[in-house]
Amino acid sequence: MAVNIEKHKGNTHPEAVFSIMIPSWNNLAYLQLCINSIRKHSAFQHEIIVHINEGKDGSLDWVKAQPDISYSYSSENVGVCYALNSCRTLAQTDYLLYINDDMYVCPDWDTPLLKEIQAIGHKYFFLSSTAIEIKAQSSCSIEKNFGTSIDSFQEEKLLQQFSAIPFQDWQGATWPPNVVHKDIWDLAGGYSIEFSPGMYSDPDFSMKLWQLGVRLFKGIEKSRVYHFGSISVKRVKRNKGYYTFIAKWGITSGTLSKYYLRRGEKFDGPLVQKQIPATVQLKNLFKRCWNALVQHH
Repeated sequence: MAVNIEKHKGNTHPEAVFSIMIPSWNNLAYLQLCINSIRKHSAFQHEIIVHINEGKDGSLDWVKAQPDISYSYSSENVGVCYALNSCRTLAQTDYLLYINDDMYVCPDWDTPLLKEIQAIGHKYFFLSSTAIEIKAQSSCSIEKNFGTSIDSFQEEKLLQQFSAIPFQDWQGATWPPNVVHKDIWDLAGGYSIEFSPGMYSDPDFSMKLWQLGVRLFKGIEKSRVYHFGSISVKRVKRNKGYYTFIAKWGITSGTLSKYYLRRGEKFDGPLVQKQIPATVQLKNLFKRCWNALVQHH
């Protein structure tokens, strides 16, 4: 399959802070909800960039009618990695923020992220917002049900309660919404297309940042979004990203999460790599060798 992508530049506000990159695949209702929440609940102006995969549901026509949205478009579903890399070429701000189209940003979500960036004072960081999810994917998320779909979405209840749910800043920023400086994105080479359509591209990107010397992987608890839960992922044919990650890095993504990023632990400063137990090293070696043997045959 040849990857053919069209691009269109929208009207970017001169004071835009983040370039918000949103991959979308025939998911118009959620995309509209996501973008409307950004327009309604952001404290600052931002640049919105959408990649439309297929767009058979009217999503392409809808973004074309939005003068403030830049977009790229592929007639086939090229996945998350190509989509994000395409969005990057349209971005004009210093900070690239990746968010899924099935997320709804809560009021003032962007202020804690910008304050954190300003306090850091350098480019070598990776920050995530904190997701409120129907079923928490990990200890990085808040588990609270405000609706399993748009039809059952309890928007007013979420707006009344989201800020009162206790949580804390956490280690191990990986999943979206996440934000990185454009120079660090470019040094890392964006999202790796060998993980297309996208499974395990998130930990791979974090590992690439680690290799660059990034040690500040911080989840910001006051920046909150509601996540309906992998609406597009449920429809796509998944790549074998687990094994691609092992072949590429020599460890499992779980080893990265636990011993490098300490994902979900209380934030206590820049990371220092933990000593990986010998048993875990042996398991990684076994999985690496087994994966190589399977691939060879």
